[in-house]
Amino acid sequence: MIIENEYTVKLSEIGKDNKATNKAILSYLEDIGGIHSNQAGYGVYEIPKTHLSWVLLEWKLQVMRRPNYTEKIKIITWSKGAMKYYTFRDFEVYDEQGNLIIIAASKWVLLDITKEKIVRIEPELLKKYEPELSKTAFEGECFEKIKEPEEYQNETEYIVKRADIDVNNHMHNLNYIELANEALPEDVYKKGYFDNVRITYKKEIKLGETVKCKYSCINNRHIIAIKSQDEKVLHAIIEMK
Repeated sequence: MIIENEYTVKLSEIGKDNKATNKAILSYLEDIGGIHSNQAGYGVYEIPKTHLSWVLLEWKLQVMRRPNYTEKIKIITWSKGAMKYYTFRDFEVYDEQGNLIIIAASKWVLLDITKEKIVRIEPELLKKYEPELSKTAFEGECFEKIKEPEEYQNETEYIVKRADIDVNNHMHNLNYIELANEALPEDVYKKGYFDNVRITYKKEIKLGETVKCKYSCINNRHIIAIKSQDEKVLHAIIEMK
């Protein structure tokens, strides 16, 4: 099943040159994925009944053309099926002329919120999403492992606030992009947008925790590792280029 929805780029969603930020783009993708889950009967309203919640593990985003302020875009998404404990969802974004301007892929697990345990994605559940098994946004492997750098060139700290917390009582996945931006050196940040983004989520971040955001640049790849204050836990790793 292909799900589609239209969005208009708002003032609060733009950055330099009046174009949609990566956080805004990911928010559209997150929203339309939620629409599909609502239709399948496993959206946020059903969590108290099913005790199941989708948890994001990976993002891969490629921007060919960044939409402008007030521009209308159409996004389509589809489930690509599952492998035991993992399921995959792809996205395509089109402008008003029908040009493909953004593609993205994501990887998810299903969490039993009462047991706080990842559960197997059963065929009966997956069937309700009507997966498109032959359609893909990217060719080849989407989620190659991002290697953590051995050395870092910049570091910031952040204390998690109430505004960061999502329906699962963890830091919202979109806010990791903000942490990554804060870790960038000023000269790198001022260069503008990154059109290729990978995010791998490792361990949830909770309210009140202090995290370290450590930055390194390797072969023009800007890598940010988000760690616990004592650096014993890797919460996420982000690559932008």
